[in-house]
Amino acid sequence: METFAALAQGFAVALTPTNLLWALVGTVLGTAVGVLPGIGPAMTVALLLPLTSTLDPTGAFIMFAGIYYGGMYGGSTTAILINTPGESANIITALDGHAMARRGRGAAALATAAIGSFVAGTLGTLALTLVAKPMVELARAFGPAEYFALMVLAFTTVTAVLGSSLLKGLLALFLGLALGMVGIDLQTGQARFTLGQPELLDGIDVVVVAVGLFAVGEALFMMARGRFIVEELLPMKGRAWMTGEEWRRSWKPWLRGAALGFPFGTLPAGGAEIPTFLSYSLERRLSKHSDEFGKGAIEGVAGPEAANNSAAAGVLVPLLSLGLPTSATAAILLAAFQQYGLQPGPLLFQNSPDLVWGLIASLYVGNVMLLVLNLPLAGVWVQLLRIPRPLLYAGILVFATVGAYTVNNSVFDVGLLYALGLMGFAMRMFDIPMAPVVIGLILGPLAEQQFRRALSISQGDWTVFFSQPLSAALLALAALALLGPPLWRILGRGRRNGPVGG
Repeated sequence: METFAALAQGFAVALTPTNLLWALVGTVLGTAVGVLPGIGPAMTVALLLPLTSTLDPTGAFIMFAGIYYGGMYGGSTTAILINTPGESANIITALDGHAMARRGRGAAALATAAIGSFVAGTLGTLALTLVAKPMVELARAFGPAEYFALMVLAFTTVTAVLGSSLLKGLLALFLGLALGMVGIDLQTGQARFTLGQPELLDGIDVVVVAVGLFAVGEALFMMARGRFIVEELLPMKGRAWMTGEEWRRSWKPWLRGAALGFPFGTLPAGGAEIPTFLSYSLERRLSKHSDEFGKGAIEGVAGPEAANNSAAAGVLVPLLSLGLPTSATAAILLAAFQQYGLQPGPLLFQNSPDLVWGLIASLYVGNVMLLVLNLPLAGVWVQLLRIPRPLLYAGILVFATVGAYTVNNSVFDVGLLYALGLMGFAMRMFDIPMAPVVIGLILGPLAEQQFRRALSISQGDWTVFFSQPLSAALLALAALALLGPPLWRILGRGRRNGPVGG
């Protein structure tokens, strides 16, 4: 009952006219950036960080959440109508969604994607509401050793999952840790790695790093590719709504997708891509129309889209209760918390309940807004793809430059922005993930503090990290995330080769 009382208070916050406006702005922006390939929620939130620094934190996070959820909705529109997923989690939707559009059932595919997203997003948000409090109670048992172990787990899992190789993920993480060490050491008061620049004494601003890597780096990469072709848009022919048969074939995949997506979103190595592929495989196995998969099976759209949006709600569980980001967008949201001087975790629920529960309540409101925006206006959203790409990316660079300057009114920050942008461009060229850089930058100094605190309490006894059951379990999971995949591949090769002789 205490949870629902807190949620009711959250609705009182979320339903104020100002916060409703921010929710609407976020959902509209999120849908738009989800439609545009290459412009995802992570880049959009990063671009807005400098511009929202003076906003009320509750309104800002309600808008950011709308952008996050909206990006999940919008990505399905382009996947279905032009076979170009707006987000990586929409890749599997394109298989049957675009086939349906070519068969004149594009409107039905968009409808099952939108309704499935609404159903799963609402169920995922309900699960977030119920799980958040128990997770916070668990987090209260954490001491310095446990928090250090948790951050090591965040480093290893995100590094191992985001990107094409473990080595590239580790390189990105160490870049972030190195950036996080710039500035004044809080323990000794000594300047570290400032290169004699007084502007670096306060450290490198996480907003400048996020905007440089995600916005400037991505814009430079897209411009360097020079692929500014306007995609062919398929008209939405046929019935403008789902038939009774399509409703019957969709509702079970919506529920199964929601059940699959949320747990994966909460896992440090989860994300939205894995549950969408699992959902597609499950629906293909369970469907009586398995021969239609790949040719326009509506279950192949309904299940993955539900899993995608349910996973988005799951990502917020470890972020809000533990301060643990499990996706690129979550890493940028963590940067946003830091911008406002807030640290996600038990103290956030205790010190800023209006913000936390207002944010959770706004997710219910945002889901309704997104359903209204996406069902009748899908054809309008996809027209955004006609914006000339050179103008689009030039506009991103202008916004990024102005935003970086306004953080500290510093020309030095603008130079740093473009240096980081070039680094982000190089990382995109070599397929090095950028989220571990932001995570290393934010969590690195916190991990260092907790590490020193744990050793101080234990009087220098290193076994403190292994003698506490929770800390030892988290470090074991971190080792498994880091060493498990390569060991599994080695064992797999050994089994394939088999013993020689008999």
